[in-house]
Amino acid sequence: MSNAAAYAVSAPDGRFEKVTIERRELGPHDVLIDVKYAGICHSDIHTARNEWRGTTYPCVPGHEIAGLVAAVGSEVTRHQVGDRVGVGCMVGSCGHCEPCLAGEQQYCLNGVVWTYNTAVPEEQQAGGHTLGGYSTQVVVTESFVLSIPEGIGLDVAAPLLCAGITLFSPLRHWNAGPGKQVAIIGMGGLGHVGVKIAAAMGAEVTVLSHSLSKEEDGRKFGAHHYYATKDRDTFKKLRGSFDLIINTVSAELPIEQYLRLLKLDGSLVALGLPETPYSINASTLAGFRRSLSGSMIGGIPQTQEMLDFCAAHGIGAEIEVISADQIDAAYDRVVASDVRYRFVIDASTI
Repeated sequence: MSNAAAYAVSAPDGRFEKVTIERRELGPHDVLIDVKYAGICHSDIHTARNEWRGTTYPCVPGHEIAGLVAAVGSEVTRHQVGDRVGVGCMVGSCGHCEPCLAGEQQYCLNGVVWTYNTAVPEEQQAGGHTLGGYSTQVVVTESFVLSIPEGIGLDVAAPLLCAGITLFSPLRHWNAGPGKQVAIIGMGGLGHVGVKIAAAMGAEVTVLSHSLSKEEDGRKFGAHHYYATKDRDTFKKLRGSFDLIINTVSAELPIEQYLRLLKLDGSLVALGLPETPYSINASTLAGFRRSLSGSMIGGIPQTQEMLDFCAAHGIGAEIEVISADQIDAAYDRVVASDVRYRFVIDASTI
């Protein structure tokens, strides 16, 4: 084991404190990464505060990790010391089930090893559960380490490891591109990256937001149209307009109204996770062969594709860089929707 500095929380209502954690010794297929930046995802907040239940403490969140390779195991072939690399939501899977063999490790039938708060053997992580990227160093199996291309800063790349792939995956799966009408519901930490990616793919992009307060930003990011959903006329005007709608918000929505915005064979994809189930009439789906689906991040091959795509198109997250002693305040600001659009921790301050 080797030591690393980290910021951890020890209870649902606790504050983050600087601690020393142990990382496993480098195995033959492991990569030691000096963390440079770690993004703050709303999932971090839910987990740290045990809002999804099942959090194991001490908890070190962070699954949007960007840094440099510090050392590699004896059999590592994909990365070398000094490489710019990233780690996203996963650090392991079984590797032999059907989804894993298809490069869809996020759907591993035998259980994904998430970057933090997943039970693992003591020899993999002292304490018996994974600890994330709010840390100076991480050790990750090489097959779950991504290459961050030149041309994109490590700071703006960090949120792409979750927010970026969460949007890229459904946009790619549902064939967003030229001739397709794509709507993004919500333009926060997820949605603003989705607007950039969908526009770069060549789709005609519409933002559906509660108000018009971010319209100027939306158009700067590539949106062709911007509508306020609090205006009831929006749903009348846009009925039957979209091939694909991606919902990035977790708030409860009148989902029937959004489904009626779909064209024939259109799909609405849920990324946000509301507390209460959707309630819909089957006839709303059947009438125009509409689909209601869901998606979660992407596999390792697709995440690498996303990073390459974003670098080629100059896409990064819009960020506010903070020091590690500002994590608690940043969490409160995320909950209050007081960030445009993603907080990123400067790991040199840990």
